Amino acid sequence: MNKYQYKVDGIDYTVEIEDIEGNVAKVIVNGKPIEVEMAHAVTKHPHPKKVTPVAAPAPAAAPAAKEESAAKPQMAAGPGTKIIAPLPGTITEVKVSVGDTVKNGDTVVVLEAMKMQNNIEADHDGKVTSVLVTRGDTVMEGATLITIG
Repeated sequence: MNKYQYKVDGIDYTVEIEDIEGNVAKVIVNGKPIEVEMAHAVTKHPHPKKVTPVAAPAPAAAPAAKEESAAKPQMAAGPGTKIIAPLPGTITEVKVSVGDTVKNGDTVVVLEAMKMQNNIEADHDGKVTSVLVTRGDTVMEGATLITIG
């Protein structure tokens, strides 16, 4: 089993690769088992090369550049409570904008993970002070999606 340490947006991740069959990798991220479907099947080699993981800041900067080009009114987390991604995935829908009023339990973002749509809900009443993701963004567990003041 290969074990790697990553830091993404200031959050530490321990990733263990248990097995890869075809295009599905069975991994453990911070103690949680996850199946990752890859675009292409991986051929197992009898002596795999050791890859040294590098936490490059470029992927973290890419969404910010995309947001700038979309002229988002707010790039940094606004004041208030952060609504974070409970698991890694892809944003399929953002249901709120900065300034919207939300109630506890309102769905604010839809996150696809392992072919499942997950409704991310507001955990209290308030006004949205920042939206840090857009449709199509890939996020890691613990990433801030929006803030509610």
